[in-house]
Amino acid sequence: MLADLIAIDLLEDLAGKKVFWRGEAYYSNAAVRRVRMIGDKLTARVEGTETYQVELWDQDGELAYDCTCPHAAEGNFCKHCVAVGLAWLAGAVDLPDSEDADETPPRDPWQDIRDYLSVQPPEILAGLLLETARRDDRLYQSLRLKAERRGAGGNVVKVFRRAIDNAICTHGFVDYEEAGGFAGDIEQIVDSLEELLTPETAAVLVELAEYAIERVENAMEHVDDSDGEVGSVGERLGQLHLDACVMARPDPIELATRLFRLETTLPQGLCSFDAVTYREVLGEAGLRHYRELVETEWRELGPRSSKSAYDTHRSQITRLMERLAEASGDIEELVSIRSQDLTSAYRYLDIAQLWAKAGEPEKALDWAERGLKAFPERPDNRLRDYLVAAYLDRGRHDEALQLTWIQFEEQPELAHYQKLHAVANKLGRWPEQRERALAWLDETIVREAATTNRWKTTPSVPDYSRRLEIALWEKDLDAAWATAQQGASASLSAGTCDRRLLIALAGQLEASRPEDAIALYRRVVPPIVQQTNNTAYDEAIKLIRKIGGLMKTLDRTRQFADYLAELRVQYKPKRNFIKLLDRV
Repeated sequence: MLADLIAIDLLEDLAGKKVFWRGEAYYSNAAVRRVRMIGDKLTARVEGTETYQVELWDQDGELAYDCTCPHAAEGNFCKHCVAVGLAWLAGAVDLPDSEDADETPPRDPWQDIRDYLSVQPPEILAGLLLETARRDDRLYQSLRLKAERRGAGGNVVKVFRRAIDNAICTHGFVDYEEAGGFAGDIEQIVDSLEELLTPETAAVLVELAEYAIERVENAMEHVDDSDGEVGSVGERLGQLHLDACVMARPDPIELATRLFRLETTLPQGLCSFDAVTYREVLGEAGLRHYRELVETEWRELGPRSSKSAYDTHRSQITRLMERLAEASGDIEELVSIRSQDLTSAYRYLDIAQLWAKAGEPEKALDWAERGLKAFPERPDNRLRDYLVAAYLDRGRHDEALQLTWIQFEEQPELAHYQKLHAVANKLGRWPEQRERALAWLDETIVREAATTNRWKTTPSVPDYSRRLEIALWEKDLDAAWATAQQGASASLSAGTCDRRLLIALAGQLEASRPEDAIALYRRVVPPIVQQTNNTAYDEAIKLIRKIGGLMKTLDRTRQFADYLAELRVQYKPKRNFIKLLDRV
């Protein structure tokens, strides 16, 4: 039973000490909600950076668990599972309604505690709180901050800055296991900062929020925030800053200057400080000043050269210019901004899509064709695909087919074969185009094998994998089998095929042509075993079992036994493989 499985020691063993402590903090902070027994499962919600759903249950005498958080998705017993287990042990469970109407409903332990506390004198409550604070560092820090604020008089900024510094100081790299606790410490400060969101203290909150955001941004360079918990706290600080600005209404010119600096200097960009986000607070004067700051930087940048490397500052200023243009709805201005960087064919496509979205298809086509001409040596297939669709819409069928053919000729592979099929089929010209495409592919396979260069000094074995992949996509098993036979030998007189494709073909042949499936499976087993590692051995054993199943269906059990005996003799030195083979 579940009641016999959940215990403090087990929770700590499953989670590890650090994760257990975090789960204990979640439980202590009343983050566990709606703890219920539904059927044979204990379910609950845990409020963290997001709301997570947790389930615990008895699975064959073992405690099974599931949580919607990323840490649990990797198979770990997470802090949220710990918190729910502790809630169970504390009796904080909403039991299902009893079928016996006369049975006394279960008592709510939280209500009992609340009733008890409501009648205690202040000195008793203070004693209980102090006793808890000695065991709970976060509660201690929260109470200490409140006490310091009370004793600091008007110097609230100094008190909060010190608290922010203490919470965000990393003391070295913060690894994945420690990041949750680090985020929790910062979140506690944010909780206290929220108390300053009043008309009297909103201006102070603006200053403190900016200070905290900068500290968090810089600290993120030393934190493994894979779960995004620290980033979520940073986003919360950004929203708090915006709310404080709305309430405090700081000088718009000064605010615009600070926002521009934050937007263009912070390393992580957790919060948005662009003019559009703060439009309401900045007003016309602030927006105008923000735009002037951005445009000054923009003019200094000038057009981007094709030889210039990626520039973070250019990217930031470009994004700000685009945001301002998008907010004004000026498509001409937006195109002008993006025209400053025409260093690739895709940049032309980006502008073409802007015009298309604005309902200007001819301007879109013009930009796309300009991009195709500008980069004859470095084409972008996304741009080609865009033009193919545009040509088809305009009845320019030959041009659409030609562009698609160019892609296939450059790279005769399945993806481009599928594009060719889609276009030619739409034009009712697929049969002859298919014959031409397959002939081109066959010629390419032979030519590539015969080609030599400084890195490939002798001819190689033809690789028929692309032809086999196409046959499998077309569900043409006869063509696929014929191709596999072309690649049946490692000698120069024949060819080769990708092993994964041969296995896929064998799987499709099992039902209708089991003998051929067996032949393919037997063909791929030796090269897999020759890899000499346990993963390869596991893969080989799975295929050997498939061979056994097919031979049993064909009433060839004796032949399968002979096959196993041959394998034992051939691979006797590979002890790990033989151990697995003995279990077949």
